[in-house]
Amino acid sequence: MSVLVVTGTCTGVGKTVVTAALAAVAAARGASVAVVKPGQTGVGVGEPGDVDEVRRLAAVDDVHELARFPDPLSPAAAARRAGLPPVRLADAANRVRDLSGDRRLVLVEGAGGLLVRYDEEGATIADLAHEVGAAAVVVTRPDLGTLNHTALTLEAMAHRGVELAGVVVGAWPDDPDLAMRSNIRDLETIAARPLSGVLPAGAGALDPAEFLLTAHRGLAPSFGGAFDPAEFRDRHGPDKE
Repeated sequence: MSVLVVTGTCTGVGKTVVTAALAAVAAARGASVAVVKPGQTGVGVGEPGDVDEVRRLAAVDDVHELARFPDPLSPAAAARRAGLPPVRLADAANRVRDLSGDRRLVLVEGAGGLLVRYDEEGATIADLAHEVGAAAVVVTRPDLGTLNHTALTLEAMAHRGVELAGVVVGAWPDDPDLAMRSNIRDLETIAARPLSGVLPAGAGALDPAEFLLTAHRGLAPSFGGAFDPAEFRDRHGPDKE
């Protein structure tokens, strides 16, 4: 049994799609999978949130949204603005432990980046990962600026004792520019390991059957997929214009 936290270098990098991909591949292999979103922001009552997107893409119904706030802010700021109690990550950690008791895999999707605050004391998804002993999948962008964001995220994880499960590019475009192609090798250097996956831009718009095939192609064998980082590096390197 294992718990993986899915975090990102910033917001909008594709965490939900990567979470769905991990869930889809694991479920297709017969594993029992639960997905947890400790704090959903920017979504009103009755509107679909990230766990609903995971349910649609991965065909996994064991999904759990623990708190919801309507404003598109950090969980701490959104709770404050709504006049609602903030997410208690200690309670979320207990819920994750309970779920992991009889699930093969529990995926916990954070909000925004690694150090986004969930309450006024500054609790972060990194704290939850450390509390439950979970490794983290870091979802990153491919474009200019990603190297610094990724390095800072990995440094913060190491400082907090959170193990890296892998770095996944959340949305790789059909026509990558020179910076993106150059970043492949540099991202691997920063992580001190090959990429653990690359998902194509637009994957979130696929139907579940197509999404499963895309997820399998886009995730490394360590996550149950068939992604070959060396082949991807050779095909998309900076000399492949």
